[in-house]
Amino acid sequence: MKKNILYIFFVAFILSACDNPQNPIPYKYVDITIDLNKPEFIDLKAIGNVVEITGGVNGIIIYRSGLDEFKAYERTCTHDPGCERITLNEYRDKMIHECCGSEFSLTMDGIVSKAPAELPLINYNTIYYQNSNSLRITN
Repeated sequence: MKKNILYIFFVAFILSACDNPQNPIPYKYVDITIDLNKPEFIDLKAIGNVVEITGGVNGIIIYRSGLDEFKAYERTCTHDPGCERITLNEYRDKMIHECCGSEFSLTMDGIVSKAPAELPLINYNTIYYQNSNSLRITN
């Protein structure tokens, strides 16, 4: 009886692992601090604006989501990481991947808004230092 129960749990574990695709993007250490007072980050003074920076695997998109809240996304597509990097659409409200056609939400943590991608973009941690008006991005 115990063997049957263990067998059932083992099979259930294997089947659930098949439904959970692993992120194909390689890990790259990120620890970047940017001074938001610099001219290249002037767009981040207003909520809803976006700036692209180098770092991560293919660059990072930074989005100001609130007065003291920022989001930072890897610019590598989770469906086709080897082809081009994620860009912003012309209205700068979605992140798109020209190669495979996947789209990702800028405002909702990089979730997939248009397939074929199944996994969201990698989100980096952000820490806003109000006193120095700087932003730290880490993984």
